[in-house]
Amino acid sequence: MYRTHTCGELRMADLGRTVALAGWIQKVRNLGSMSFIDLRDRYGVTQLVVGDGSPETVRELASSLGREFVIRVEGAVVERSSKNPKMPTGDIEVEVERLTLLSEARTPPFTIEEHSDGGDELRMKYRYLDLRRPPLRRAMILRHRMAQSVRRFLDGEGFLEIETPFLIKSTPEGARDFVVPSRMNAGEFYALPQSPQQFKQLLMVAGFDRYFQIVRCFRDEDLRADRQPEFTQIDCEMAFIDQEDVLSTFEWMARYLFRETLGVEIEGDFPRMSWAEAMARYGNDKPDLRFGMEISELTGSVQGGDFAVFNTAEYVGAIVAPGCATYTRKQLDELTDFVKRPQIGARGVVWVRSEQDGSFKSSVDKFYSSDDLSGWAATCGAAPGDLILIIAGDRTRSLTALSELRLEMGERLGLRDRTKFAPLWVVDFPLLEWDGESGRYFAMHHPFTSPKNEDIPLLESDPGRVRANAYDFVVNGVEIGGGSIRIHDSALQHRMFKLLGFSDEEAERQFGSLMEAFSYGAPPHGGIAFGFDRWCSLFGGADSIRDYIAFPKNNSGRDVMIDAPCAIADEQLRELGLKVTV
Repeated sequence: MYRTHTCGELRMADLGRTVALAGWIQKVRNLGSMSFIDLRDRYGVTQLVVGDGSPETVRELASSLGREFVIRVEGAVVERSSKNPKMPTGDIEVEVERLTLLSEARTPPFTIEEHSDGGDELRMKYRYLDLRRPPLRRAMILRHRMAQSVRRFLDGEGFLEIETPFLIKSTPEGARDFVVPSRMNAGEFYALPQSPQQFKQLLMVAGFDRYFQIVRCFRDEDLRADRQPEFTQIDCEMAFIDQEDVLSTFEWMARYLFRETLGVEIEGDFPRMSWAEAMARYGNDKPDLRFGMEISELTGSVQGGDFAVFNTAEYVGAIVAPGCATYTRKQLDELTDFVKRPQIGARGVVWVRSEQDGSFKSSVDKFYSSDDLSGWAATCGAAPGDLILIIAGDRTRSLTALSELRLEMGERLGLRDRTKFAPLWVVDFPLLEWDGESGRYFAMHHPFTSPKNEDIPLLESDPGRVRANAYDFVVNGVEIGGGSIRIHDSALQHRMFKLLGFSDEEAERQFGSLMEAFSYGAPPHGGIAFGFDRWCSLFGGADSIRDYIAFPKNNSGRDVMIDAPCAIADEQLRELGLKVTV
């Protein structure tokens, strides 16, 4: 037996016991006649002491040990004379009587501690070393516990975990597919699934009325902190249900996960907000409700004067930063630079200070009277001491800029508390979005999303006004999940394909198997998919999902540890009938 206990297990109750431990050396401190070794495994750290009571062979071997060497020790548990309250095992240590070197180690390229001195790329290259660090170990444990909680909950609700294929047919689902050439079918390709969308609908047709899987999905899209080319979804589908059934079931699952994983009870029903309301009040469809600072429209109030920027704008909106009337010119210039960044694209910020004495100062004083500014303050709900920040221009771009500015001010003012959670459902999304370049509509979610029953008459006459039976689950400004009630009526599905510009032949080629299945009797059905990596990072208090994926890719989609993607041998290319032209 290599060990009788783990390195995070021993306590004062174990005093006097002879134990065996094994693990990696975190740190060695040689103090002449005595050495202290911090031994680490996945469970924690235990201090070992090699001193006068240890055999000479043990003392000699201990003097040659270095960081990350793998060793096994036997010895007695004794009370530490200098206790460490920061360590769970800090009251005890093990007096080493036997020591075995299991594996030597090179000096690691960065410190394997709570806070490392290694940069992102270096730690990703040596990910197996980074995973030894406590933050990543905690992240992997959290991920495991969440997965088990999900399975327990869904099993208790009658869901069956059913696997679906990874090698499937390429279909338009919103992002680029990763494709896989087929050796046995020359010139043809599989696609890796962006989601199991068609298969889970086919399972509903097959009579499995409650399905789920924690499934790997693949999308070839530009990356950012909360995106990876391969990611994990909690994928769920239900039959003989409506939207209310889906929302109530998975609101209960969310409560369960908050309670089981974090010990947090979410009080009251989760708010529900239409897409249109979210855009108007917060400038985006995943609002962070941990703080206020809602957007107020000022278009009608500010136009008609001599300020051309406002007069020519399609939209003028504002947020109120509480207690920020003391902002300096330098701080205001920083906010202007922030909204002018290319990814935000606003022309600038107009500011109004609501002074403590009831007066107003503004960057547009020469165009507007004090009464005008007072009226704006009343519209926005600004109090003395507050700062009004105004953006004007194209409606969509201005709302986006105000949304980003709101989040930036929330961060600056410490209002985005990671220990506070504000979940909500965003509902009633537009079914379609117009693309000016191609001159056609695209599905905002996917082609199988059902329109609201009352909006079906508008499909041909005014498709832009049709709302979808779709919903997103949002927490703290992050879209954690989304789904919809599906179209189960073949005639309505064909109308949708036609509206999206599919010919009958194209629809048959892309979705023929699903439509044929529907012809054999399809139940009303719908579902939801949660971003499992995002949920883990939210519960772990992180901005990036990378730390919650054991072996992630970098921002270029590369695995720098194993050097993938990479070129393949000419022989493989010949077998696949492929030729590389770049």
